[in-house]
Amino acid sequence: MPLTLDFGRYRWSASWPMTLLTLAAIVLFADLGRWQWQRAQQKQAQEDSFRIGDQALSELGGPGTAGLPRYARVRLQGNYDGEHQFLLDNISHDGLPGFEVLTPLRLDDGRTLLINRGWLPLTASRSRLPDVHLDMTASQSVTGRLDDLPVAGIALGHVAPALGAQWPKLTSFPTMADLSAALGQPLQNRQLLLDPGQPAGYVRDWHPQGLGPARHLAYAIQWWLFGALALTLYGYMNWQRSAR
Repeated sequence: MPLTLDFGRYRWSASWPMTLLTLAAIVLFADLGRWQWQRAQQKQAQEDSFRIGDQALSELGGPGTAGLPRYARVRLQGNYDGEHQFLLDNISHDGLPGFEVLTPLRLDDGRTLLINRGWLPLTASRSRLPDVHLDMTASQSVTGRLDDLPVAGIALGHVAPALGAQWPKLTSFPTMADLSAALGQPLQNRQLLLDPGQPAGYVRDWHPQGLGPARHLAYAIQWWLFGALALTLYGYMNWQRSAR
């Protein structure tokens, strides 16, 4: 039996299947909007942390990267290992495909930290990797901000670096465990984004990974508007002129 309401010469009548389907759609759109709203808040917190990271420069102490917050700016001393570098594939800049260059830095205390030296554009073919040769044998004072490795939107984007003697190694959205296994030694749990003013770097337009908070907020409003539209169509399509 349909839901029916009479208003003079007009009648509003909706079937139960349409009612349940509309309610399900409204709940779904509301949940998606709330999820995007939460993502906007998370991204705003990331941008705040990124901005706060510029306010101080600290030394990398005994606890290593695990003892410092994400985006903290640090100074450290060590030697670049230019013979064993990684190229992060599927990284875009200004809409262009390319790579980010990860170079191990062996610290004076024996630990190893990956330095992200910046972005390079894709060459004519992936079979011809860019030249990232680094000939810096002396100990270097390096500054930058700590960050996590980029994460793929889908699992299929993850490609660990191949094992073997060929370097540099091409990889796509690896974990730190993947890179540690390929390098054959433990690594600190975060990379260091090399400061733009430091030598031996490429394009370094650093910002928090992923979409900004404004984009997530726009998506939230979009989902909520879809829910309002579903409710409006549900009400409008079930009006009919009474037979009386």
